[in-house]
Amino acid sequence: MTGLYPEIEPYAHGLLQVSGDDLVYWETCGNPHGKPALVLHGGPGSGCTAWHRRLFRPSAYRIVLFDQRNCGRLRPHASAPDTDLSANTTDNVIADIELLREHLEVQRWLVLGGSWGSALALAYAERFPSHVAALILSGVTTGARAEFDWLFRDGLRRFFPDEWERRRGALPAGDRGRDVVEAYSRLLDGRDTALCEQAALAWCRWESATPDWPPLSGLAVRFRDLRFAVAYARIVTHYVRHDGWLGDGRVLRDVHRLAEIPAVLINGRFDFQAPLATAWELHHRWPGSELVVVDDAGHAAGSAAISEQLVRATDRFAAA
Repeated sequence: MTGLYPEIEPYAHGLLQVSGDDLVYWETCGNPHGKPALVLHGGPGSGCTAWHRRLFRPSAYRIVLFDQRNCGRLRPHASAPDTDLSANTTDNVIADIELLREHLEVQRWLVLGGSWGSALALAYAERFPSHVAALILSGVTTGARAEFDWLFRDGLRRFFPDEWERRRGALPAGDRGRDVVEAYSRLLDGRDTALCEQAALAWCRWESATPDWPPLSGLAVRFRDLRFAVAYARIVTHYVRHDGWLGDGRVLRDVHRLAEIPAVLINGRFDFQAPLATAWELHHRWPGSELVVVDDAGHAAGSAAISEQLVRATDRFAAA
């Protein structure tokens, strides 16, 4: 069984000013002269972690991690109720990636993305195919409106009716008939701190119910950090309200732009958040991709089965 590589620390890090007053945290790990590899975290709003560093052989890769706007170790942080998220868009994050690539003087890099990070990786690669050497995607999403509806509106409630009712029941009575995403977004962007925190925890409990196989109950450990939970819920609802700025189906429509890029698509058979059908359709539209179906896994990339496939994929491209 292929395990994670040992823990490592970054040899360089910094804050990069992007548009406006936003600052993006970045770090580089591994071999300064190795193959460049960029990690795009999910969420959106999860931020990168030490776990992401361990997916790559440190002697072979120059590993680049960065926190996307308003989350993780950057500022302004979405946990502050007065943080304006209007500039946090997919197009702007893609521009941030390019700015970071130029700042680090990278010509081409392998891009690894999971969950929302896979949709962002696809959108970035379609915009700048000459800057992408390979793609490794897990929990594959494309940012289509139907995918957001499945996870956050009426689709997934068929499998988790109890958690769905708990989520809707946490809303004020007058909001329970509204679109659930709009209702939560209003609470999360309000000035009432107590209501915002309650809404964030209710939202994050729904997200906690669906990634693992078998499913877990209660609030996931990462959401017990209230600052993280508030920022995460605010950023996710902001993106879902706008269909990730990709909801017109452009990722699948423009997949021909990836024809020269090799890719490994990794998806759990029991992935409730990103059902296998999305990866399947993407793979069949993209002859240069390889689809790996992990039979005993859900969505969580941190599971042993998904992690093993991610490390196998990075090892393979390291040897290419």
